[in-house]
Parts: sequence; C-alpha cells; structure tokens
Amino acid sequence: MVQQFAGPADVMRRALELAARGLGSVEPNPPVGAVLVDDELRCLGEGWHQRYGGPHAEVHALQAAGDAARGATLYVTLEPCCHYGKTPPCSQAVIAAGVRRVVAAMADPAPHVGGKGFAELRAAGIEVTVGLEETAARLLTAPFVCLMLDRRPWVHGKWAMTLDGKIATRTGHSQWISSAASRAVVHQLRGRMDAVLIGIGTALADDPLLTARPPGPRTPARIVVDSQLRLPPAGQLAKSVDMGPVIVVTTSAAGAKRADLLAEAGVEVLRLAAGSDGRPDLTALLAELGRRRMTNLLVEGGSAIHGAFRDANLIDEVHAFIAPKLVGGASAPSPIGGTGASKISQTSSLQHVELQTLDGDVYLHGVTRIPG
Repeated sequence: MVQQFAGPADVMRRALELAARGLGSVEPNPPVGAVLVDDELRCLGEGWHQRYGGPHAEVHALQAAGDAARGATLYVTLEPCCHYGKTPPCSQAVIAAGVRRVVAAMADPAPHVGGKGFAELRAAGIEVTVGLEETAARLLTAPFVCLMLDRRPWVHGKWAMTLDGKIATRTGHSQWISSAASRAVVHQLRGRMDAVLIGIGTALADDPLLTARPPGPRTPARIVVDSQLRLPPAGQLAKSVDMGPVIVVTTSAAGAKRADLLAEAGVEVLRLAAGSDGRPDLTALLAELGRRRMTNLLVEGGSAIHGAFRDANLIDEVHAFIAPKLVGGASAPSPIGGTGASKISQTSSLQHVELQTLDGDVYLHGVTRIPG
C-alpha cells in the first residue's frame, strides 16, 4: 500500500527520520533525508545519505521514484548540493528528473553551497520553499554546521551521576553508578563519534578502553589530555592501538623520553600550546581535530576535564545519566569542576531537552546552542 501523508509537516518529519539513519556513517558530511510525493502527498520514493562517499539522499529518492519523479515535489532536510565532491551535484539530478517543486527544511551553511543550490533550482524553473521543520533540521545537522562554521567538532559532554549530583564517592569509587541500560546507550554514542576524550586522572584511575561495545558505524579515536605524559605504556589504552587510534595531548614542556615510549607503543603524542593553567589549550585542540575533519567529540572524563570544557564555553550538547542513588559527602566529586559560574545568570541553559527512563535511571539530553 502506498503511504499517504496527512500534511507537508508529516512528509518533512519522515525525511528527518530517514536522515537520522545516517548518523555515524556519513560524517563529515551532514545527515540528509529526502521524500518525493505527488500532489496528494502520496509517497513516490524516499532515501537518505547512507555512507560518506555514497549517493546523497536526493539521488536515492529519485532512483526509487523513477519516472514518477517528473512533476513531483521533493521534500529534503537540507539544501541540495550544487558542487562536485565525492558525488555529482544533487541540484542537477533534481533538475534532470523533472521535479516541479522542492521543499527544504534549511539552507546549507557550508561556504561552497550557501544558497547556490537553491539558485540553480530556481533558475531551472523549480519552485523552492525553505523553512519547514527548520529547528529539527538544525538540531540534526548541528555537528556538521559547527564543523563548517566554527572549524571544530561538536562537543558532547557525557556523565553518569547520582540523584545528589555525585560522579563518585568520597573515596573515588564509581562503578557502577548507572544501569546496564544506560551504559548500553553510552556505547551507542561512542560508536558514532569521531573521538572520545578523557583526562589523565580518569585514565589512571579507571584504565579504560573507551571502545564502543558492540562496535558502531565509527571507530573513535581515544584521546587523553595528559600534560605530564603520565599515561602508562602498559595500560589498556596504549596496548589497544590496534582497536583504534590513541592520541595523548600534551604540551612542549612534557619530557621527550616518555613521549618516545608512548610513540613506540603506537600512541600519537600531540603537543599543543599550553593555556594559562599550563595544560594543553582546549581551543587549540579542537582546532586541530577540526582540521582533521572530526565532526563529533564525546568528552567522558571526570570533574576536572568537564570543568575545563565548561569554563571555556565549549560544551555543545549534554548527555547526563541520573541514577536514583544518594551518595552524599562534601568531598565527593560532581560532574563539572573548574572555576564555574559566579552567578546563576552566567550558567549554560540546555535547550530542546529530552528525558528518557532507562532501567530506573533518567537520561537527560539537550544542547546548549544551535550553531548557524
């Protein structure tokens, strides 16, 4: 039976649903979905960008519709590209198929597109409408937009804490605060990240692997911020470089001998300028990761590293897993250390907050901004 949509917004929501299927597989490209319908809003074909370097969403939808695309309306979550990259321009494919109208959720902010795709479509006589379900599309493409405009990855802050806001007891014990269901979601997050980052304190205390289990569509690099190069070459991270890259971020003050030992183990030692605290400058780190076209960075460290990112205003999205447990203790650490805000008016308020229950835990997810 041919699917018929109740209204234009329903068509675009379907396109957004399709686009989300590409998360983790298409980066550094954006996730995009497309649906072709007739005048009665009956589905003629649909598709999504499935993998980096593969056909874009519009091409999949046009192929699914075949000759029925002529005279149809294309709903797409992002402006069709108009340049040659890994694939030919989608704007020309839409024109060649005889599509009569294009409804897009948002314009592509990338400098090499930036409205040029719409201009090509309009010049060919195709009616173009922009802005339907735009907020949802901007949320979905936020990491891509951040990479295009800010030249750095989108930073996800993740932590598990008790109901009284503790990430460990006063003795440092933390396994396990969250439920198995919450930990499974964390592994899913890791599996669509370009990199997972912790501080040296977490690395020494937990000796983690930081891999996604089971593996996801991406194999994230494991990054340790380590000013004094204290990461042990015999630890799990250094011994598992065959499971994914390991990068230790340090400064020029770190000793060459320890750097050589880590390098011999296959660990990349990345030296960056130091900030005022003597630790690697996080802005410089994000710029380097952006140069490497990393789109999503998951910060999983403890209180100190999250505090450093928060103080630098570099947390874009939050994944907080809140367990119904009470730890207490004035010295038990909270998720975010650092200097912190002096007034509530200086705090970062989450937008578009979603709540989910996972085996008794509450998974709270939201963003601090929408770029662009």
